[in-house]
Amino acid sequence: MANVLSTSRYKNVKFDLTTAVATKIYTCPALMTTFVSSILVSEDTGNADTITVTITNGGSVFSVFKVKAVAANTTIELLSNDLILVSGDIVNVTAATANRLHVIASLVEVPKTTTA
Repeated sequence: MANVLSTSRYKNVKFDLTTAVATKIYTCPALMTTFVSSILVSEDTGNADTITVTITNGGSVFSVFKVKAVAANTTIELLSNDLILVSGDIVNVTAATANRLHVIASLVEVPKTTTA
């Protein structure tokens, strides 16, 4: 069996939230588990704003952060612990106002292993 670390994929996903509608920033691939270690949100216009983060899987929507405040000209870290995603989980972010927030998520995709 291959070393799990050698088959893991390290990624950063980056988005400039140019609309005030839900934006899909990441989908956990089939046969993978994803560890999201960081979600940074930066406000870059000098105006306070809010962000909402949800996870969907199938028809279910789960709130991770609901209308989380981001002060003007600041960057906040949303996570204090890893967020674990399974195959098919979709992370969506919604800014209250277009063209104010940037989002960077750091994650590791790990292949699911099976044992006989």
